[in-house]
Amino acid sequence: MEPQMLYDDVAWEQSEDVSDNWLRQFLDIDVKRPIARFVLKHDSGNDPEFTIFRKGSFNITLQMKYTYSATNVRFAQPGAILFPEEKVKNEVAVMRFISDQTSIPVPFILHWGTREESPLNLSPFIMMSHIEHTTTLYDALNTPGCPKEERGALDPNINEEQLEMLYTQVAKILLQLSKPKFPKIGSLTQMDDFSWEVTSRPLSLNMNELVRLGTLPRSNLPPLNTTFRTLSSYVEALARLNIQHLLYQRNDAVQSANDCRRKFIARQLFYKLARDKKLSLACYGNGPFKLWCDDFRPANILLNEKMHIAGVVDWEFTYAAPVEFSYAPPWWLLIEKPEFWSEGIEDWA
Repeated sequence: MEPQMLYDDVAWEQSEDVSDNWLRQFLDIDVKRPIARFVLKHDSGNDPEFTIFRKGSFNITLQMKYTYSATNVRFAQPGAILFPEEKVKNEVAVMRFISDQTSIPVPFILHWGTREESPLNLSPFIMMSHIEHTTTLYDALNTPGCPKEERGALDPNINEEQLEMLYTQVAKILLQLSKPKFPKIGSLTQMDDFSWEVTSRPLSLNMNELVRLGTLPRSNLPPLNTTFRTLSSYVEALARLNIQHLLYQRNDAVQSANDCRRKFIARQLFYKLARDKKLSLACYGNGPFKLWCDDFRPANILLNEKMHIAGVVDWEFTYAAPVEFSYAPPWWLLIEKPEFWSEGIEDWA
């Protein structure tokens, strides 16, 4: 299998430096104390105990634990998230939509706000209920003994009845996400207590990473108020972004003249297919469009002691997208993405 285009190592290091320097402040009691007071101002319970709960790829979560419940406050992580205000606003709208329109268990949002509204002006935040769980779908599917630092792979000896039970539960969630219909491609905005509309660009994980690690100028992304009424217009925009990525990335983009030629031709062919409307189902070219989450994966699906889904978390980078995104086989069925499968995509298939 031909090598993928790598991200810029210099940009990656700079991104991690920004994140690491920002995260260090949470070791300071004088930072944690006002955050704890902030949580207690909006939520309370018996015997509160405050701690750092989890550091993820894009956020840090702190928890106030009470006798019978817990509340999490999650801050978007500078360096990892390039559009923090937009990302948090979109995620809040999506979580409230899912809570209102489906039976998918998601955390209840107690409070959220911008960086200016956060304690010590730290970062945009979401304060939400904690979902008690025993494990995650990732750990339930992963090969036992797989080191944490290595990419996981589906346990080849997993009990097939258990696998069917787990996949069936996730399938029901995906079916629920596929039912709401939207007239445009883009991110949701909550208009009032019971209505949502697509009003802004579809902020995707790929867009964030193209700017963060691919050194693509922010100005090359679609403007904030951009939505797409047809699949072809959206796919063309994606094709143009991938061409610009190859042109703008400063380091590690190509390995040789032949590699550069191959990547350039591949992007131009993709763009031609997009322009010729060869990448879509004709009957869905003008919608309706479906809810799609770039970060929906086993690690974000929480399981209780009976291996039933207790909740689904991390709804960032969720937007109304082409139906083809929802109807394709989930990339995470074997945990690992096809392009990273060690034996090649044919073996993955």
